[in-house]
Amino acid sequence: MGSLDGKVAFITGVARGQGRSHAVRLAGAGADIIGVDICADIASNRYPMASRDELDETIALVEATGRKMIGSVADVRDFLQLRDALDSGVAELGRLDIVCANAGIAPLSLEAIPIETELEQWADVIGVNMSGAFHTARAAIPHLIAGGRGGSIIFTSSTAGLVGMGGMDGGGLGYAASKHAIVGIMRCLANNLAAHSIRVNTVHPTAVNTMMAVNPQMAEWAANNPDGGPHLMNPMPVAMLEPQDISAAIAFLASDEAKYITGVTLPVDAGFTNKL
Repeated sequence: MGSLDGKVAFITGVARGQGRSHAVRLAGAGADIIGVDICADIASNRYPMASRDELDETIALVEATGRKMIGSVADVRDFLQLRDALDSGVAELGRLDIVCANAGIAPLSLEAIPIETELEQWADVIGVNMSGAFHTARAAIPHLIAGGRGGSIIFTSSTAGLVGMGGMDGGGLGYAASKHAIVGIMRCLANNLAAHSIRVNTVHPTAVNTMMAVNPQMAEWAANNPDGGPHLMNPMPVAMLEPQDISAAIAFLASDEAKYITGVTLPVDAGFTNKL
């Protein structure tokens, strides 16, 4: 018997990286999965987003555990599109218990850019990271309440959602602003949904070995900012975490072992935020 047997989880940004890892981990614990991904590039983001083929790979990995997955293409910035995808999944699988608002981007500027480009970066990162998190929760909450079984909503924030990290450009500031904003959304929802036994928490990873942290733009930034390195190092002897390390925290918060944990900002960061 798995700790999540019979439950259904909704995960955004599911085609690769942390989202894929969460899907496989929760499926391994017995949950069926409803997952969405944009499967298209966002021009201001400067590194490639996941593809439809990668979404299909995630579906195959989940099904290899013996669980079901309904995966579809949807942009978290589009509430109606996102809600339709979730509603269709719930109609087919019959319920919703767990929500992982995981989709996120991190636009990065390596040189001076026109203000128009900065504004585009700001709008995109706020749209995906902050509005996307709100849209995910807003689409899911009616299903969780209607189920009458409680539930767990988990937002993926960042160490940049707990400390003053971020550049001076629209992308960097937007990333920090969005990740802090997710904490505010979480705290309000934790209070308002507690009577329904719906728990709401955030996880705050340090750098994770995914495309967001491992791409040519990020490598070039690190090479050109040698003085910026030490404050970005983890106290524990690990340069980056693996997606599965974050999935372990997600699986715990989704399980009944965390049934009285709500309103918590959980760093999974090898001591990063404690050092600053």
